[in-house]
Amino acid sequence: MKKIMIILLFSIAGLYARPENNEVDAKVDALLKSMTLEEKIGQMTQSDYTAIANHPEDVIQYSIGSILWGGSSEVKDVTGHGWKEVCDSLQGLSEKTRLKIPILFGIDAVHGHNNVTDAVIFPHNIGLGATRNPELLEQIGKVTAEELKGTGIQWDFAPCIAVARNIRWGRTYESYGEDPSLVSELGAAYIKGMQGDDLSRDVSALACAKHFLGDGGTVNGKDQGDTECDYQTLMAIHLPGYVAAIKAGAKSVMASYSSWNGNKMHGNKDLLTGLLKGRLHFDGFIVSDWAGIDQLPGDFKEDIQQSINAGLDMIMLPNGLGGQNNYVDFVTDLKELVQEGKVSNDRIDDAVRRILKVKYELGLFDKRYTDNDLTDKIGSLEHREVARKAVRQSFVLLKNNDNILPVSKNAKRVVVVGKYANDIGAQCGGWTISWQGDTGKTITGGTTILDGIKKAVSNGTKVVYSADGSTLGQADVIIAVVGEKPYAEMIGDRSDLNLSDDDIALVNKVKASGIPVVTLLLSGRPMILGTALDNSDAFAAIWLPGSEGEGIADVLFGDYAPTGKLSHSWPKDMQQIPINVGDKAYDPLFPYGFGLTYPVEKAMK
Repeated sequence: MKKIMIILLFSIAGLYARPENNEVDAKVDALLKSMTLEEKIGQMTQSDYTAIANHPEDVIQYSIGSILWGGSSEVKDVTGHGWKEVCDSLQGLSEKTRLKIPILFGIDAVHGHNNVTDAVIFPHNIGLGATRNPELLEQIGKVTAEELKGTGIQWDFAPCIAVARNIRWGRTYESYGEDPSLVSELGAAYIKGMQGDDLSRDVSALACAKHFLGDGGTVNGKDQGDTECDYQTLMAIHLPGYVAAIKAGAKSVMASYSSWNGNKMHGNKDLLTGLLKGRLHFDGFIVSDWAGIDQLPGDFKEDIQQSINAGLDMIMLPNGLGGQNNYVDFVTDLKELVQEGKVSNDRIDDAVRRILKVKYELGLFDKRYTDNDLTDKIGSLEHREVARKAVRQSFVLLKNNDNILPVSKNAKRVVVVGKYANDIGAQCGGWTISWQGDTGKTITGGTTILDGIKKAVSNGTKVVYSADGSTLGQADVIIAVVGEKPYAEMIGDRSDLNLSDDDIALVNKVKASGIPVVTLLLSGRPMILGTALDNSDAFAAIWLPGSEGEGIADVLFGDYAPTGKLSHSWPKDMQQIPINVGDKAYDPLFPYGFGLTYPVEKAMK
């Protein structure tokens, strides 16, 4: 722990020398001087699309500075062109405001542009953590930025650089792993890929490091819960990702719903202003999470006062919660707080200066509308190949008795079982088109695991799909796909991580046939495997691989040798949770970093 703290201090010291952009600063200062208080507050206001869609004229009246989509607030037409039309239409309203300040659009594109049906869906972060490949993460950041910009959206609420320390947490799959050094390396790489060397490039988008601070360390893995630890542990485990993110050029940070020792992060001035903006010299802006300020004590106006004074610069304002938490109330209440002297003009100017600086650096004042060429690149074969590579590299082989893998492409009969083997929605998981995700083959474009297997084998191989395992025949091998139903935050918190009774029964059933069984686990975290592991000749964690199921077949049939390594320790039973590398009594089923491989003759890269 002491060694980590020393390294961290040196990293913080390296943040002092930040390059200046005097030209942008001059533009920001000039614009700020011309703004009214109401226009400044408008820049600090982020409305949810569902709220503003019914009153688009409010963009002009309140000088709304940002609009987001989240919590299933998609547009009606969720194709790339559908998103583009809505964004360009809203952006047109910004040109009707007095100062013509462009709107900054934000969305949770947490594994590709996952709200768009024709976009590429990458593996969730837990799988990307298993790749141990920062160069790949940089490629993924680049592709996601291009597909974002192809819909008119310039801001991605990613990467999540939480260090998940308890796999009961429903957002475990949004974490690259349990080790802060891995999270730091991969999070920084994603930011570099998304933002590039110049934010004003047509293909660059704004990244957002989230959720500051300690969201992955809550007691019992409770979402939005309390991280109970001393300051040294908070700094050593949960801060390094933000040090790396700032060094990589991150210009936005999202505050966490969670608390630290009982104090909500949305109102923690010591950490938001003192640490992040002060000691870490973060010169971007801090945004709240969805209605996050509502969890502070007091009424809505008091929540605004506490959060803005603590250091939040932009407030995410979904319309709802009794009609209280919306952009009209926010603008009215914050103006009154300034007039009452409870929020200073200097604090307002600091927040708006940070937001405007990022808008200038993004080049939005010159290029606020969508580049049609980028719209046409959404879901391209080139982009899908990057995702397929990520699927291959995230595949973690946990067991391979008698070298049953790789399976011969010339096998006479391959039987695939499990209801999720032919289900794009299940393999993509949560945060796919809708907030919690959904099952179904038509939820988004791509290739199912079953389709990938059919494409991989020779013409003489018969592939049979039997979801319930009732039709096996004289097969050479059975491939069983089991795992979790899609979920996202809150809904995904679980006290029992045992594989379902149905999945256990399916593996036991096909094992009784005497045919070799290869089991693939679709999940957002390690699961308690029970007899499914014992009754499988080979077993692999394939996490939530996304839209490109062919990447799984690449490994199964020997085109790619497994390289994935566990980014989370794998517990033997529920009593071992939480378990993390470095624990005094560390005796997991599979340790952090575990992963088998096998030789192949001609492997893909």
